[in-house]
Amino acid sequence: MIMQRVGIGYDIHRLAKGRRLILGGVEIPYDRGLDGHSDADVLLHAVCDAILGALGKGDIGEHFPNTDARYRGISSLVLLEKVKAVADQEGYAVGNIDCVIQAEEPNLKRYKPQMRANIAAKLSVDEKAVNIKATTQEGLGSIGKKEGIAAFATVLLVRR
Repeated sequence: MIMQRVGIGYDIHRLAKGRRLILGGVEIPYDRGLDGHSDADVLLHAVCDAILGALGKGDIGEHFPNTDARYRGISSLVLLEKVKAVADQEGYAVGNIDCVIQAEEPNLKRYKPQMRANIAAKLSVDEKAVNIKATTQEGLGSIGKKEGIAAFATVLLVRR
C-alpha cells in the first residue's frame, strides 16, 4: 500500500479584457482577467492537477471538460472541492502544497494570505501546509510581455 504520493500541476491562461482576474479564489483588481471556460484560476487549476496527478487520476480537463456547459464560469474553488472528494474517496489527504505563480503584473504579495486561506479551507488542512510564491519572468516570454499568467503546484498526499 502506497502511503505517500506526489503530484505536479501546471496551468497557463491568456489575459483578456472584460474578464475578472481570479487567483487562488481571490478577485484581484486589474485591467484584464484570465480567459477560460471556468473562472480560469490558474493557481487552483494547477493545484487540482497536482492532486489528480498524485492520485493517478488524469487531469482537470478530463474531469471538467471545457466542452461541458456545467462548468462555464464555475468558480475553481468548486472544482477544488470536487477534486478533494476524489482524494477522500481514494483514502488520501493533502500533506502539503507548494505553489508558484508566474505573473509580470499585478503584484500579488498582499493577496497571497487570502489565497492560502482559501486553499487550506477547501482542502481541510492547516494554512501552514499551503505555500504560495509569486515571481515575474523578468520581461521574458509571453508572461513577461504581460500576455498571460501561469502557475505550478506540487502536492504531497498522505494515506489516511
